[in-house]
Amino acid sequence: MADEPETIDVIANIFSQAIKKTLEKSTRKTIKYSPTFQAIPRVSLKPEIGCFVLFSGDYAGLAVLNFTADAAMDLYRSYMVNMGLPEGELAREYTSNEIIDTMGEMTNQILGRAMSMVESRFELSANCGQPKALALNNAITLTPEMDYQTNRRVSFSVGTNRFHMELAMEQTRFVAFK
Repeated sequence: MADEPETIDVIANIFSQAIKKTLEKSTRKTIKYSPTFQAIPRVSLKPEIGCFVLFSGDYAGLAVLNFTADAAMDLYRSYMVNMGLPEGELAREYTSNEIIDTMGEMTNQILGRAMSMVESRFELSANCGQPKALALNNAITLTPEMDYQTNRRVSFSVGTNRFHMELAMEQTRFVAFK
């Protein structure tokens, strides 16, 4: 029983798999993530582009994706070219609405896949609202209405560029019984 991972670590792993699968499919880029999750005191939106979304239902929490400008540009370009948009028509500044909207859309796709994966594995469902995406100069600590005392950060890479997922969940433990 003591060797059983915390529920947030299981969910962080599922969300990490969803990020990898979704971004690799939509960008045709190799996405890697650290097998070491960090326990963190709080979640924050961090420069240069931060996306966040609350989810609730049978389990509840907050997911944040923080992208450096270079990671966002790399993912955006690959995503749009993969969809057939010519390179010459792509936005060039990470602060442009097109890039911010695209990162929000990718976050929406990721969360949809993650929720489906959790439901498939645990037969528990949750829904999320539309993710919000922002270009940021400074970090913003998020303080949700619920008291999320359990938080994790996972580091990702696309090529040489890094980005992170931060996850906060209500204090919960999934217990399977037969």
